[in-house]
Amino acid sequence: MSTVDTTAPLPTRQSTATDATAARKAGRSNRNARARRDRPGWFLSVAAVVVFLFSIFPVYWMVNSSFLPTNKIRSTTPTFAPIGGTFDNYRKIFTGQTNYDFLPALRVSLIVTLIVLVAALLFGFLAALAATRFRWRGRKWFIVVILAIQMIPGEAMIISLYSMLRDWNLLDQIAGLALVYTASVLPFTIWTLRGFVAGVPAELEEAAQIDGCSKIGAFARVTFPLVAPGLISTGVFAFIQAWNEFVLALVVMEGNKTLPIWLRALQEATKGTDWGTVMAGSTLISIPVVIFFLFVQGRMTSGMVSGAVKG
Repeated sequence: MSTVDTTAPLPTRQSTATDATAARKAGRSNRNARARRDRPGWFLSVAAVVVFLFSIFPVYWMVNSSFLPTNKIRSTTPTFAPIGGTFDNYRKIFTGQTNYDFLPALRVSLIVTLIVLVAALLFGFLAALAATRFRWRGRKWFIVVILAIQMIPGEAMIISLYSMLRDWNLLDQIAGLALVYTASVLPFTIWTLRGFVAGVPAELEEAAQIDGCSKIGAFARVTFPLVAPGLISTGVFAFIQAWNEFVLALVVMEGNKTLPIWLRALQEATKGTDWGTVMAGSTLISIPVVIFFLFVQGRMTSGMVSGAVKG
């Protein structure tokens, strides 16, 4: 049976008020501490929104201008929304009014980009495997040379590349341009894929072989799925490089134009700068890149962060 300590002092009104004041001070202190903790998060969120708006505005302005007539584009009063816009800029492109056809240039760019994408990933992946999983004399120097080649700007090799393609009768040929692009993106592809392959322990393949898989089966079922995000991330780089490259295509291609060369020729054909048509052409060129990014976005993100945390 519990007893009541009659000797303890009874709480007075003054002591109760003191306790309430202390509780309010503690609550206020906790709120201030929480606000101080959350302040960097708010700052980073605002900074991210500002950076996003700053980055997306040129793209928005390009699309907006592609639907505006020339007088509104050249007006001193900017038009921020294509209200009362027109499709004439796009109609000029698809009806051949620019004297340079869009679809042949799109065909050349697509073929060259797909060849570069497949060749860079295939040869880059095989070279990364050779540099990571096999030991041979000169392996370290091979990696150093690959990195040194990547540092050489492509413009420094234009004369030698032109002479080589001329001797091989590959000037103004899709195969010749694809060969040059593949050579330019292959060093970076090897260097990047080497890191992804090295991040997959060889012991996983050995464990699969103990469980009954063949060497090729262990590679296909264990290593390749783990390296797939890296292949996608590297493929995005190869795609962008081949799709947007301008200087080498301008030198080695004459009749067959890629899309960047077509866009430059578009300005020449209009005998001035028809900004509406140029913006419409730029928007059309950007659409395949946006579709490709939307298709591989999830895999690309996982590939970029894979290996960041080691369990």
